[in-house]
Amino acid sequence: MIYDLFVIGGGPAGYVSAIRASQLGMRVAIAEEKFWGGTCTNVGCIPTKAWLASSELFDNVKRAKKFGISLENASIDMKRVKARTKRVILRNRKGIEFLLKKNDIDFFDSHATIKDTHKVKIGDKEMEFRNLLLSQGSHPIKFPPFDVEGILTSDEIFSIDEIPQRLLIVGGGVIGLEMATFFSAFDCKVTIVEIMDHVLPNMDSDVAETLTDTLKKRGVDIHVKTKTISVDKKVDEYKVVFEGEERFEKKFNKILLSVGRKPNVFDDVKDLGIDLDKKGNVLTDEYMRTNIENVYAAGDVNGKYMLAHVASKEGIVAAMNMIGKEEKIDYTAVPSVVFTTPEIATTGKIEDELKLKNIDYIKGIFPMSALGRARTLEVSDGFAKILTDKNGRILGLTVVGPMATEVLMEGVIAVQNGFDIEKLLKHIHPHPTISEIVMQCAEDASGMPIDK
Repeated sequence: MIYDLFVIGGGPAGYVSAIRASQLGMRVAIAEEKFWGGTCTNVGCIPTKAWLASSELFDNVKRAKKFGISLENASIDMKRVKARTKRVILRNRKGIEFLLKKNDIDFFDSHATIKDTHKVKIGDKEMEFRNLLLSQGSHPIKFPPFDVEGILTSDEIFSIDEIPQRLLIVGGGVIGLEMATFFSAFDCKVTIVEIMDHVLPNMDSDVAETLTDTLKKRGVDIHVKTKTISVDKKVDEYKVVFEGEERFEKKFNKILLSVGRKPNVFDDVKDLGIDLDKKGNVLTDEYMRTNIENVYAAGDVNGKYMLAHVASKEGIVAAMNMIGKEEKIDYTAVPSVVFTTPEIATTGKIEDELKLKNIDYIKGIFPMSALGRARTLEVSDGFAKILTDKNGRILGLTVVGPMATEVLMEGVIAVQNGFDIEKLLKHIHPHPTISEIVMQCAEDASGMPIDK
């Protein structure tokens, strides 16, 4: 048998592409050597959000008196948190296996080695294919001085059995800040060090400032423009030396290294002659093609956006092009979401980027504290802002506050389709909701705000 498509990697790019290819009439096989669902399902999006659901509920218990409810002696049981998280993960894995079977896809719980541009090998069996999709995912970056026994990455953090007294998080990106949100809910003294000017360096400085202020209220110690000089383990404790504006040292029970991920590009991919960029990512064009005609790549392995939802879309685009549809990937309105408290969501252009490029823009902004729904939730931290060009065309939306990750999709549609402010304001927004904040920003950008 010759497969129309062979997929290596069962994460969001791989299994989604396999299903779409099968729906398009292709004979498909997929191999996954670890767990179905990849990083997202097993050590990323899903377990992180399961943990954060627990910490959010705990935070609400602590705030209960504001709502006229008395609750005492709440505590965390990490064994139960982990058990629930495991159940959630297993349901996702089983769901993927069910979908593969439903779509008549041959799937292998094995490592697949590429032999040439039309053959892979699983165990001692060779299989032929017409098209190949590389979707092997990524792994956490680790480097000195963090090559010390016991230091955790985002892949290992879910193995801990109890809340540490003092936790160091190296890296102020999405993963690090989400973990800081979780641990700080349970009387863990969290320290974050970030080498850049502010946390969330890929987002606007005002977004980072709002989150920084909120985390500090939770007792999190944040150091930016700070580098880790040395890590010395003493029995069950780490002594760490830092250098920022001045040199200082602190002691921790646990360390989480969260400074990004690298693509899983193994020797068989290199031997195939696939072009890589300077960072080791597989180079792809807007059709998800590599330099080899019948080989495509999607997801973390190409390093464009290490986001599960982008990986899935890339996998679909790759499948479409295998049958000659000539479909391009469009990154114009990629949504980026952070499940901290407050939540953060953004799409399209960000303000700092426009300033850096000296691009003229109009900004509409509205504080979360002035929103009726936020007041009913006893929430004041956060804001939203909408950016347009001089003609009113929407360039970007950022929301910081409760349910921001759910509200963002209106902005994705607006940016993707080139909506202007006038078109957005023609729609009636429900009241009282968090989504009203998008309308409030749009009114502000139009120069005719009602509630500001």
